[in-house]
Amino acid sequence: NQVLEMFDHAYSNYMEHAYPADELMPLTCRGRVRGQEPSRGDVDDALGKFSLTLIDTLDTLVVLNKTKEFEEAVKKVIKDVNLDNDIVVSVFETNIRVLGGLLGGHSVAIMLKEKGEYMQWYNGELLHMAKELGYKLLPAFNTTSGLPYPRVNLKFGVRHPEARTGTETDTCTACAGTLILEFAALSRFTGTSIFEEYARKALDFIWEKRQRSSNLVGVTINIHTGDWVRKDSGVGAGIDSYYEYLLKAYVLLGDDSFLERFNTHYDAIMRYISQPPLLLDVHIHKPMLNARTWMDSLLAFFPGLQVLKGDIRPAIETHEMLYQVIKKHNFLPEAFTTDFRVHWAQHPLRPEFAESTYFLYKATGDPYYLEVGKTLIENLNKYARVPCGFAAMKDVRTGSHEDRMDSFFLAEMFKYLYLLFADKEDMIFDIEDYIFTTEAHLLPLWLSTTNQTISKKNTSTEYTELDDSNFDWTCPNTQILFPNDPMFAQSIREPLKNVVDKSCPRGISRAEESLGSGPKPPLRARDFMASNPEHLEILKKMGVSLIHLKDGRVQLVQHAVQAASSLDAEDGLRFMQEMIELSSQQQKEQQLPPRAVQIVSHPFFGRVVLTAGPAQFGMDLSKHKAGTRGFVATIKPYNGCSEITNPEAVKEKIALMQRGQCMFAEKARNIQKAGAIGGIVIDDNEGSSSDTAPLFQMAGDGKNTDDITIPMLFLFNKEGNIILDAIREYEAVEVLLSDKAKDRATIFKGKMIPNYIIDSNLEMENMDQKSSENDSHKPNSEEAHSESQDAGAVSEEPDGGGESSAVGDPDPLSPASTDSASVSMADQDPHTPGPAEASAPEPACTPEDSQPQEQNTQTESNSKAHWDSKVQPMESILADWNEDIEAFEMMEKDEL
Repeated sequence: NQVLEMFDHAYSNYMEHAYPADELMPLTCRGRVRGQEPSRGDVDDALGKFSLTLIDTLDTLVVLNKTKEFEEAVKKVIKDVNLDNDIVVSVFETNIRVLGGLLGGHSVAIMLKEKGEYMQWYNGELLHMAKELGYKLLPAFNTTSGLPYPRVNLKFGVRHPEARTGTETDTCTACAGTLILEFAALSRFTGTSIFEEYARKALDFIWEKRQRSSNLVGVTINIHTGDWVRKDSGVGAGIDSYYEYLLKAYVLLGDDSFLERFNTHYDAIMRYISQPPLLLDVHIHKPMLNARTWMDSLLAFFPGLQVLKGDIRPAIETHEMLYQVIKKHNFLPEAFTTDFRVHWAQHPLRPEFAESTYFLYKATGDPYYLEVGKTLIENLNKYARVPCGFAAMKDVRTGSHEDRMDSFFLAEMFKYLYLLFADKEDMIFDIEDYIFTTEAHLLPLWLSTTNQTISKKNTSTEYTELDDSNFDWTCPNTQILFPNDPMFAQSIREPLKNVVDKSCPRGISRAEESLGSGPKPPLRARDFMASNPEHLEILKKMGVSLIHLKDGRVQLVQHAVQAASSLDAEDGLRFMQEMIELSSQQQKEQQLPPRAVQIVSHPFFGRVVLTAGPAQFGMDLSKHKAGTRGFVATIKPYNGCSEITNPEAVKEKIALMQRGQCMFAEKARNIQKAGAIGGIVIDDNEGSSSDTAPLFQMAGDGKNTDDITIPMLFLFNKEGNIILDAIREYEAVEVLLSDKAKDRATIFKGKMIPNYIIDSNLEMENMDQKSSENDSHKPNSEEAHSESQDAGAVSEEPDGGGESSAVGDPDPLSPASTDSASVSMADQDPHTPGPAEASAPEPACTPEDSQPQEQNTQTESNSKAHWDSKVQPMESILADWNEDIEAFEMMEKDEL
């Protein structure tokens, strides 16, 4: 019932505030229309002005037993949606979301019509639209390889002069390999074989181009030549659904070749990529070498695929590891390191973990997975729910939001959560008669015997010899997956219970695993100590020389020709790559993490969280967990560059001021003198936003700033205007400055506040107060080469407009493309292990995970997030809030 209520909240807000736009912007309560909002880059390629969210949600309505709403939605799609727009869209996203949504809608529409109560008027209109869209995607396949272009113009195709696309040379493996289910279903439904033929040709080409010795595929491929462009391989972003569609194509179409290909790849994945409970990317040509030290959140689908394949033990292990990460951060960060620190902090409400949870519950019947689902529901309501829907998390560390609710949230998340808790009597049809696409759209299994495309088996391809004891050429039978032991799944999970908090699993190295007590594994950058003679000898063998610089740093240079052997040269190259990544990571760790400004007064009550830049002076909010709370006041003069003329308005308040015309530290001293308890500097650059700009840090003025004791935070123009508009509307606005957003039970503990704001289990919900940040991270003289833009610490210039960066030039350095490579690192004290050392046989585990690993700037931008009547009247927002309040009161017993 909670899932149904949550779905209604998200769906009704989309229909009320966004339709017919593609997606809802839940913070500003309006629709996202492509071209009317600042571009977010590739993310916007999913938007085609075709009411994306409604189409993506069609079959979800039927799964949730909302047949009347489904009938109304289908009529709207038929009447309103235009697929002939002059707009460039992603072939992959349009296929899985729009074509899949139309086919899923058609599948359940004909099922309902057959039952005789609903949809009696339906005459295949969604299928006709799907066929029209299929033909619009076909021009993308006009390549010699059969791999599609990544983008297509819905009106003009690819090569037309007005198409504005068709110049790309690369596509991702998943982009070209995630077409077969939708295209084959379209062919089987319509009797038009061309769609299935094109999708099969693309799959055949990828299979032929796999790396033959490892049986792995890369992330991106040249669509004309078939050369691998990115040669790393994993099960996450860029490859994920290619593997999924090989297995599901066998299930839906019954073609043995797809299962044989899947099992060949799966054998390679388990041999090279799987390092339980981790799944780490490797190089396709040298699969024993890890390609990176972090994982992305899209791999969360893989345990569900393993369940479908019948390999339950590793599915349980990886799922449990991911759950421990979620329990630490409330959501799965977009990427996290092998020692479970945040790498990319955002979370766009992805459904893959819920998908795997559902499949594991189906396979095991273990009620533990119902508790996992309950946690997901509680976290969504507590941290992501806003008056106009559910907002993506901009930073899981601070709890700040992004004005974004992707269509897949309605298409997948609520479908899997509902199915997880639903009994058979809650369903109006048998879900086992359907297979899920990668977007969770439903395709009926009876398609396997309908309008079959006769295709000769590719006899030129030799399949790898596999151990038949590991693989059956049939679907797994879940009845024989488990011994009659209800504790079986728990026994697998138990060793992983503390994997995130109390241990740093590095996994047994492959050399140790295969050689036992034989030769030692290659030296890893994280273990290197410049003072260890044995390590220096190993460096020499690898062709790496060590140079002591005059400033005390150590420089490493590799010349492959000086290595003892070609294998040692490879080890040296890998060591240098690891050292560059480690050096870059250490440099990022010197940066302060983002802070949070939370509006806690009526009617916001802590729901609005703004991402704020920290200051390198003043109170360190990471050491003052309660933060600083107070009402805000605008200072005079607004720039804060001279003595404050309205000290009576500022005293015991948090001062608001504009950036520019003097140093940040000078502003801080002036407001502190006037009696302010904190300060917020608002950017004077109109339209600037934390959505598109890297994290901003306020540097000192080059003098001693110990006299500044109040906290200072920086807000970009968009976020600052939200506070200014709230002041205009309500006058008295109270905010909380903290290291990360507090849950409302913590904010209002001991204060009078309506019951619906505070959870009934207050004592259970208090935030964990233990520090997760280092005491301080201050820049030192370490030099490091960074391969991504780091957040710069910036000082105000007297002219108000200039900035001076306090970080070094992020000069990218790739030893893979040069004969020699060098990297500098700080000389290390042999008695004080640094981040790149291990002074004991077991690695020391640091619990700090909250340092920013990377500032991702490819997020949506909205330069007008105002609370004014032009966007939406405040009365309307309050009305939405009242609906929320009623729902919360109704479900208080459920401890929402």
